[in-house]
Amino acid sequence: MSLQPFAETHQVFNQVPSLDGANLYRIDLPLQEWTKRFGGGWAADRLDAYGALAGGPLMAAGFLANENKPVFKSHDRYGNRIDLVEFHPAYHQLMSSAIEHGIPSLPWTDPRDGAQVARAALNYLHNQPEAGNACPLTMTYASVPALKLQPDIAEIWLPKILSGQYDPRNLPMEQKTGVTIGMAMTEKQGGTDVRANTTKAHPVGAGGPGQAYELVGHKWFCSAPMCDAFLTLAYTDKGLTCFLLPRHRPDGTRNEFYIQRLKNKLGTWANASSEVEFRGALAWMVGEEGRGVPTIIEMVSLTRFDCMIGSSSLMRQALTQASHHCAHRQVSGRLLSEQPLMQNVLADLALESEAALALTMRLGRALDHPNDEQEQKFTRLVTAIGKYWICKRAPAMINEAAECMGGAGYVEDNILPRLYREAPVNSTWEGSGNVQCLDVLRALSKEPGVLEVLFNELGDGHGDARLQAQIGKLKNAFADKDDIQYRARQLTEDVAIALQAKLLLEAGNSTVSDGFIASRLGNGGRVYGTLPRGVDAVALLARSTPQLG
Repeated sequence: MSLQPFAETHQVFNQVPSLDGANLYRIDLPLQEWTKRFGGGWAADRLDAYGALAGGPLMAAGFLANENKPVFKSHDRYGNRIDLVEFHPAYHQLMSSAIEHGIPSLPWTDPRDGAQVARAALNYLHNQPEAGNACPLTMTYASVPALKLQPDIAEIWLPKILSGQYDPRNLPMEQKTGVTIGMAMTEKQGGTDVRANTTKAHPVGAGGPGQAYELVGHKWFCSAPMCDAFLTLAYTDKGLTCFLLPRHRPDGTRNEFYIQRLKNKLGTWANASSEVEFRGALAWMVGEEGRGVPTIIEMVSLTRFDCMIGSSSLMRQALTQASHHCAHRQVSGRLLSEQPLMQNVLADLALESEAALALTMRLGRALDHPNDEQEQKFTRLVTAIGKYWICKRAPAMINEAAECMGGAGYVEDNILPRLYREAPVNSTWEGSGNVQCLDVLRALSKEPGVLEVLFNELGDGHGDARLQAQIGKLKNAFADKDDIQYRARQLTEDVAIALQAKLLLEAGNSTVSDGFIASRLGNGGRVYGTLPRGVDAVALLARSTPQLG
């Protein structure tokens, strides 16, 4: 008897339609609203165009770039030391798209009102298909204020940094159409304690700001070693100082910059991170001698802002995937999105995602007003608060989103495993959680007026008794100086939630603000999916679930 009729064992059904090609801007109503609210509405067409790229060709490129990790080539076939990192073409596609659309340059080349917000929205879209190359993009963007502290160097480098051209060729800067900038700060014995660094800088001539030095030492983490130059720290006789170290010397020869190995990392597989040595590497002093940390902090602050953007974008993509899956997948004859407990979980994830975006965009607005003293103080404080809280929330949120999808969220055919791997880097890079919380205390204790700016921002609670109570609790907590470092995480968390609640209330969508405040300042539980009764989960799902077509 022939078994041919039995060769097909089953029909494929109850599967979720593909999101491939979805415009990530058009399906993200909160992004549209918050960008417009904080002054970036003029960029709507630009964001719409990038949303189509991000959800289409860049999403495919993200998978390819992660499946084909960068490879370190120490020597060429003739035995010459070259210290190159080779990338899959998909990586170059992602970098080219980001740079040509202004992600590292927009606020500097078109500094109109809302430029930082618009740029944050572009970056938010770009990070969703591939977050690893955010590292060289953010460092290139963030290098600009630091380099401007040394005008003679800025005059040489900024035209290439801001050219809007991606040029991955390994050539001297003068021969390239565009350049990228990396960072090399930490050493193995100190980590974030950069004052424990041992790298030494020796003047080639007279020395001083803008002058040439030779650097001898190592860096345990050099992010994006394929960049054209690096901001780094080294000791002179006057203390820790900032330098710009290019890959090539003025005569076109390679600099004495040696990659020891690439890091084998939990995530950000598409990007290279490395350990390097400087063996008399030529570099130029940036800023005041002995003031390296205050100089490079101009760069660090903006990279921390990008960590907020990055974590927010990872959460959004996880929410997009989970809500889309549950809107089409049936269990026990009903769509998952129609089942009350799943509605509770998804609505809770939607609240977390939107609150993260709101705080991020509010910081973007502050950055758009660098001459406003109050906004400067807000930036100083909330960069650390947001970097701590949003980046800390992302891994658990993404894990919950993956769980909504069951086994489909656990396999590498889906983007959720990659989102989960990517999330921890933002809470670790450029200052881990404790560093951020202690920085909050430092800002409040050493910079007059910062605490007043915080409470002016929070206001009177906008008529909500729960937020009013939270603000009162914060005032009492800051007035109590006993064991304040021990309590720094709790203080930072409480401030972050209060700021998010205030922003959501101000925006006027009571469904979102009521749900957030009821769960975060009311009787919510300790894991996602424990929203209290009365939250309009159905409306929250309608707001966050992709509407295709």
